[in-house]
Amino acid sequence: MQKTHTTIDQLIHERKSVRKYKENVVIPHEDLQTLLQKAITAPSSSNMQPWRFIVIEDHQVKKELRPIANNQEQVETSSAIIAVLGDLEMYKNTEKIYNTNFEKGYMSREIANFMIESSLSLYGNLPEEVMKNIVHFDAGLISMQIMLLAKDMGYDTVPMGGFDKVKFAEKFNLPQNEIPILLIAIGEAAAPAYGSSRLPLEQIVRYI
Repeated sequence: MQKTHTTIDQLIHERKSVRKYKENVVIPHEDLQTLLQKAITAPSSSNMQPWRFIVIEDHQVKKELRPIANNQEQVETSSAIIAVLGDLEMYKNTEKIYNTNFEKGYMSREIANFMIESSLSLYGNLPEEVMKNIVHFDAGLISMQIMLLAKDMGYDTVPMGGFDKVKFAEKFNLPQNEIPILLIAIGEAAAPAYGSSRLPLEQIVRYI
């Protein structure tokens, strides 16, 4: 597909939730790889990067996923589904993350050691419900980044939180520490998205 590069202001306003997709459009693997490689630059809590992904391209698997996702048409007709998962044990990568930060010169050995010690102590002892809140928050950050980057590459998307997460976890044999958070359909629009209004700013912002 022809790639376009636009300003962030254009991307924000042109990105819409598309639910009608051209069927049988294949997105090259290098495009999906590039998309996710850029997306993982998103910020996360203590740089723990708790996001994990399953990219579903196989038509039969998408067809089987459709009833799990409330029979949403785009699950089957889009080019791919990017399932955004959250790893509740993301802190187990703490040493790898901060040792790499040190090796790349991003921080001193002293700071890296401090971050390793404090992160393991903090995240390793948090209740599961708190960990779920953290990974959901971070998944939101990277999901928006995925959708804006996809638009910049010429693809359309729609985020879907309405799916049976228990059945999804069973279908894809997710380990206990990984929870499904969001499905993002990606492909080429077959019909324009609906416009959507926004509440007036004065109703939602308070300056103090």
